[in-house]
Amino acid sequence: MDLFEKLRQNRGPLGQHAKDAHGYFTFPKLEGEISSKMQFRGKEVLTWSINNYLGLSNLPEVRESDAIASKKWGLGYPMGSRMMSGNTNIHELLENNLSDFMKKEDTILLNFGYQGIMSAIDALVDRKDVIVYDSECHACIIDGVRLHQGKRFVYPHNNIENLEKQLVRAQKIINETQGAILVITEGVFGMSGDLGDLKSIVALKKKFNFRILVDDAHGVGTLGDTGAGTSELLNCQDDIDIYFGTFAKSFASIGAFISSTEDVVEYLRYNTRSQIFAKSLPSPIVEGAIKRLDIIRRETSQKDKLWKIANALQSGLKSAGFNLGNTQSVVTPVYLSGGVGEATNLTFDLRENYNIFCSIVTYPVVPKDVILLRLIPTAVHTLDEVEYTIKSFSEIKDKLANGEYISEEIANV
Repeated sequence: MDLFEKLRQNRGPLGQHAKDAHGYFTFPKLEGEISSKMQFRGKEVLTWSINNYLGLSNLPEVRESDAIASKKWGLGYPMGSRMMSGNTNIHELLENNLSDFMKKEDTILLNFGYQGIMSAIDALVDRKDVIVYDSECHACIIDGVRLHQGKRFVYPHNNIENLEKQLVRAQKIINETQGAILVITEGVFGMSGDLGDLKSIVALKKKFNFRILVDDAHGVGTLGDTGAGTSELLNCQDDIDIYFGTFAKSFASIGAFISSTEDVVEYLRYNTRSQIFAKSLPSPIVEGAIKRLDIIRRETSQKDKLWKIANALQSGLKSAGFNLGNTQSVVTPVYLSGGVGEATNLTFDLRENYNIFCSIVTYPVVPKDVILLRLIPTAVHTLDEVEYTIKSFSEIKDKLANGEYISEEIANV
């Protein structure tokens, strides 16, 4: 069969809906100033889908810093990869500042979170090693695990008893291969909002010889007394061997980092292919991250504002009878029952008649007959906006229960 013909016949589980969904349910365009209200298809909507957790993209001092750095450096500098010609003092300064913040010996910057952690996993293990990972890990981790040429075992989400069983299996293998074990989990699981059971996992080090990699993309900046993330909140920061954080959430920018021991970070600098063979982060992005980190470390006011909104939103939705699962973070999932047709009609109603924009998640990302509306509160939302959202959600829940959204077709957009 011709390759192009094969692709035409099988668009994939999501791509099969592209003609009906593109530009509205998928690949929508939110335009204007990043804030709690933005423009969608020519009108203002209350937006709960922007990962601007701390509202840093709205702070004048951040915008001024970005503008000055862009004027100073342009987006081209430095040219080349870090290893060849793209290293600078400010890249190293940011790494040093992050190491101090995370209380780790060293840090490596990553151009992008997704390809960075995926490539780091590939670099950390070889065919003699075994990876054990949580079943609900993000796609970037799953893709990194897929690159692994050795054994990998998955345990049900936060099921520590099963994790121990997988570690027993892994230990038998490495006894023969003389390899090592890497356990991978997340600090905050970005879809459900619950926390990885880090304390229970690191406690297993007393019985098994393994290292743990934690993806804390949604935890850094939002959790812990200083904002150093989930492991700080759970008081096990020293026990996390490899810590991954991103600039795409709380930092409201782009890029990521890994903090660990000096030996591990040096190894990653010379063996992480996606960084060795890719252009260095532009200097304005790096200076912007330095400014954002300084604000996060200097004051807690933005984090306090975020949690004021998150607590009001989550407590209000729970009081109104909504199922938020087991979220322990600012990520606010709202679980409803219904098919894809109902989900799209409900979302269409929210966006067109209530002027509320939030992310919709349906099968195959979640089980069949589950509708997940994922809300991301930020420091720039208001309590009035929270109250309006809860009222609107209560109305759409009643409509859903009354069968007003029943349809086998995707809403006509």
